[in-house]
Amino acid sequence: IGVGLVGFGLFFLLFGMLLYFDSVLLAFGNILFLSGLVFIIGFKRTFTFFFQRPKMKGTSFFLGGVVIVLMRWPLLGMLLEAYGFINLFRSFFPVAFGFLGPLANIPVLSKVRGALG
Repeated sequence: IGVGLVGFGLFFLLFGMLLYFDSVLLAFGNILFLSGLVFIIGFKRTFTFFFQRPKMKGTSFFLGGVVIVLMRWPLLGMLLEAYGFINLFRSFFPVAFGFLGPLANIPVLSKVRGALG
């Protein structure tokens, strides 16, 4: 259930951005994403993840952006959310890029990478 909620949340966020920052779709996507996160890792772990002392800056920007989107200022809210998301999940980016590293061994992608770099 949690993975489905997160997936639908990301879908609605993307769809809301494609439709020129539709505030209803963005708000619905935010609610689904956060509720899916709670279903995946549990309420206590979600709370402790967001409210750790070193992550308070990212949490305040992310949750503040969610509130701003709910108040129907979608562009400002999404900018705040993006900044908070980067601050919150900064430690996960190297792991994700390390996981995606073997994709560079695919012949078509390695030619594209060689042409760009």
